[in-house]
Amino acid sequence: MESVWPALEPLLMQVQKPARYIGGEDGAAVPRHHPAKVAWLLTYPDTYEIGLPNQGLQILAEILNERSDAVAERSYAPWSDLEALLREHAIPLFSVDTHRPAAAFDVIAFNLSAELVYTNVLNCLHLAGLPVRAADRHAGHPLVGAGGHCASNPEPLADFVDFFVLGDGEEVVGEISAVLAADKAAGTTDREARRRHLGAIPGVYVPALYDVTYRADGRLAAVTPRYPEVPEQVEKRTVADLAEWPYPRRQLVPLTEVVHDRLNVEVFRGCTRGCRFCQAGMITRPVRERPADQVREMVATGLRRTGYDEVSLTSLSTADFSGIEGVVADVVNDPANGGRVSVSLPSLRVDAFTVGIAGEIQKGRRTGLTFAPEGGTWRIRQVINKLIREEDLYGAVESAYSQGWRRMKLYFLTGLPTETDEDTLGIARLARHCVEIGRKYHKNPSVTVSVGGFVPKPFTPFQWFGQNTLAELTRKMHLLRDELRRDRGVQFKWHDPKATTVEGIVSRGDRRLGAVIEDVWRHGGTFQEWTEHFDLDLWLDALDRHAMTVEDLVYRHRTEEEVLPWDHLSAGLHKDFLWQDWRDALDEVGLEDCRWTPCYDCGACTGYGVEHVVASAVPPAGGSQGTGQDLAAAGEVPVTLLPRRAEPVGAR
Repeated sequence: MESVWPALEPLLMQVQKPARYIGGEDGAAVPRHHPAKVAWLLTYPDTYEIGLPNQGLQILAEILNERSDAVAERSYAPWSDLEALLREHAIPLFSVDTHRPAAAFDVIAFNLSAELVYTNVLNCLHLAGLPVRAADRHAGHPLVGAGGHCASNPEPLADFVDFFVLGDGEEVVGEISAVLAADKAAGTTDREARRRHLGAIPGVYVPALYDVTYRADGRLAAVTPRYPEVPEQVEKRTVADLAEWPYPRRQLVPLTEVVHDRLNVEVFRGCTRGCRFCQAGMITRPVRERPADQVREMVATGLRRTGYDEVSLTSLSTADFSGIEGVVADVVNDPANGGRVSVSLPSLRVDAFTVGIAGEIQKGRRTGLTFAPEGGTWRIRQVINKLIREEDLYGAVESAYSQGWRRMKLYFLTGLPTETDEDTLGIARLARHCVEIGRKYHKNPSVTVSVGGFVPKPFTPFQWFGQNTLAELTRKMHLLRDELRRDRGVQFKWHDPKATTVEGIVSRGDRRLGAVIEDVWRHGGTFQEWTEHFDLDLWLDALDRHAMTVEDLVYRHRTEEEVLPWDHLSAGLHKDFLWQDWRDALDEVGLEDCRWTPCYDCGACTGYGVEHVVASAVPPAGGSQGTGQDLAAAGEVPVTLLPRRAEPVGAR
């Protein structure tokens, strides 16, 4: 079957949002398939409106379609209304570009950006007509791959996925295509042989090439290679120079409403702030900035091509980008935009947000401002290494209110290591004072306090921490709710502690958790990241059936000697560095940004021969916590900062 469209089209009038499934967006490539090319189906295991804006998927699709040996299309998880019709009419999962059946591709590759989509991965495979377990597939089935931040601990999906990509995908996706194209040319169809070829590529982890053993008490003992050529530890891939990858060049413009419906331009990758709770900041080190002139060009060409009137400059902490004020000013003041373009900085450090940035942003249409203090007191912020003082927060809030903003959001975590009720209630105190500052400028300012439960993630210093129980997280949320109930000007929102609990289960599990994920899926547990579909009892019942407990998986602390499910993989960080950072957290010792201090020898730079790439080698005046304004004043000539050695981590 070349296309499912003739059978699909009559069904679309029966579903909620037909535009999710028709393709044809502005910017979409016209795939040119050929028997010698490796055909990729890049799949986001959530709905179209969530997956379409995902930059990773768009970047990889463009890179693959520029190659002579590959072709790429996209797919998204069909919503439950269409899924029922697909199953009723025996129509398989399909691409949205040409509506080819998923099983007609050589590779089905998933983006894993959230743990609660794992049951959707199995559902997509089943809809494609594939056995969900990799061991049950034969030579005629596509290979199944996955990447994204959640691939840092791929073990819960190891029984279902043939290969995982660790780290940045821009370079390695071409290497995978070259290997699979060579297999095609040689007529190699044996799945084991093909997986061994993939396992030889740096950054590619093939679970079937490793044996897993357990101790007598049921804890993980080791994950070891089955063949001599297979590496004992798989290292992540790191793109050294972001300037070489100015993607996506043709961002997709959707035909229907999606989240983050605007032009997105990535300004840098990585982070050196060292927030101990933040997996993304740890695993994407080192910092690699895109040259400011390239950012300006990508914004200008993107706005002309797409017709958007809003651009989001994305990174883990956009206000840390060197010369951010100059870039924002150039965008909002560009005569070609007619003063109609607004700039969104979705991730703001309060100690890097200046009056100048606020003034430039407010010249366009005001978008929302979100600041993330994360902790309610200075003590807990030292524990988590979010070294933001209250005066930093209040200064940023005053800058925003003085430039015309009336509403803003503050994001916090609760359930952090060593957290007390005083730390939790500190969130309410900070929010109240922010409203008081706003009343100096506006009659009815408002602050939305958004609180999430903390999940200790792999490759962070908190990976040994036992997550707060469901009951304790719920108690803390209710404590804050009651404290803020009568506060005019403060709105309180919180993430469901039940979902936080499941996120902890899935993110920290070993290979045995695959049976639980499959159990939940077979009992109807898809779209678990959606409130209307989430069901904690499905997970608890599945754990019980497979003799596993939340207490062992999530709530207990780990020891230094314990083998962690991801120890045979590497995000570029020395394990002894993470352990020492965990001990420093318990001692309430904060570490300054390593761009402006001696190297802490975390491993991210030295291990890969890459250094932090920033726009100025001169630390900002007044300390290590720099602002975009400080760096802009220091100059925008791209240089490479060489790490300076401090004493060994164990000696600190």
